Amino acid sequence: MRILLFTGKGGVGKTTVAAATALRAARSGQRVLAMSTDPAHSLADSFDLPIGGEATPLEKNLFGQQIDAQKRLEEGWREIQDYVLSLLDWGGVDAVAAEELSIIPGLDEIFSLTDVKKAHDSGSYDLLVVDCAPTAETLRLLSLPDAMNWYIERIFPVERRVMKVVRPVLSRVTSMPIADDRIFAAISRLHQQLESVQKLLVDQGLTNVRLVVNAERMVIAEARRTYTYLNLFGYAVDAVVCNRLIPQTVTDPYFEQWKKIQAEHLNEIYQSFSPIPILKVPLYEREMVGLDLLDRLGVELYGDTDPTARLHDDEPMKIRKKGSGYELALHLPFAGKSDLDLMRKGDDLYVRVGSYKRTFLLPSVLLRLDIGGATFEDDRLVISFSKGEQKPDGTRKEARGGT
Repeated sequence: MRILLFTGKGGVGKTTVAAATALRAARSGQRVLAMSTDPAHSLADSFDLPIGGEATPLEKNLFGQQIDAQKRLEEGWREIQDYVLSLLDWGGVDAVAAEELSIIPGLDEIFSLTDVKKAHDSGSYDLLVVDCAPTAETLRLLSLPDAMNWYIERIFPVERRVMKVVRPVLSRVTSMPIADDRIFAAISRLHQQLESVQKLLVDQGLTNVRLVVNAERMVIAEARRTYTYLNLFGYAVDAVVCNRLIPQTVTDPYFEQWKKIQAEHLNEIYQSFSPIPILKVPLYEREMVGLDLLDRLGVELYGDTDPTARLHDDEPMKIRKKGSGYELALHLPFAGKSDLDLMRKGDDLYVRVGSYKRTFLLPSVLLRLDIGGATFEDDRLVISFSKGEQKPDGTRKEARGGT
């Protein structure tokens, strides 16, 4: 079983590449489900076939699904939302505004990921191809399980214990709706869903991300940032697909400057992402829509390579013994000293890169040790842990450039 996530800046052709990959794998004899979590579904347009909210047969071995994120949200969030609505109504919030405020931004997208878990557990497929939202939305989507799990594991148990104590008192002195065990049970189910989905997505033997880019300066810059953030959250990238390259057979003088610019940007892509494989797709003379043209693209993209193979091995996070202490190495390509903030508080390590923050629950081997320093070694942030004097919570370390 394999799961492949395709993402990239809007307009680079990620849906077309995802569809071609799914078709190529299906025609090699594997059972494939192509899924779209992008709110602006275009998977059906790419296959030029109708696709519903459940697995829809497209041809032998190939199924498609455009996940109805709103429906999944209503199924998974309704009990909690009803309580939030009653609380906002008690506070005098307008009904329409309350409906909007009762939904956490991005929550509909994260519930769409539960379909990935469902399809995995069904045992009906050899490959799941997930056409994700454009990069900014994908990063939010992939980071939500980590962020929400932290809240549910740290804050939620305290809230539940407190509410059991104060509920009898509050119910006598206020009409404010008080969360009961039914609401806490719904939150517990949400936690279990998030945890199980995240385990699938960070399982490097099971799941890989493939970045789709064009040979354009802004696209490459965003892909580099995306690659850094994906590594921050533990998602392994095994290939970069460079789409819409002008073929050398095009000799019209009008395209000569474009070909020169693309060659320069392609070289930058190789330099930026090496040793990750760079898969190239030419700019075709027509829009690549429908099974026949997608098959042509898939052959060009993968050749004799199995599209489901793990094309590159890497570990976003490593722990290694160093003298009497340990080192935690995080793969953060393209991150610099000015992008980074690092803080230890209790059992948690907070790492912020740009606008994205991840909380790591430190493994037991590191819990009794202090942060000794942090430095960059090539494209890895290396944090050293050693025995020393106990330091108060909130210890902050600045990463220093190093070799």
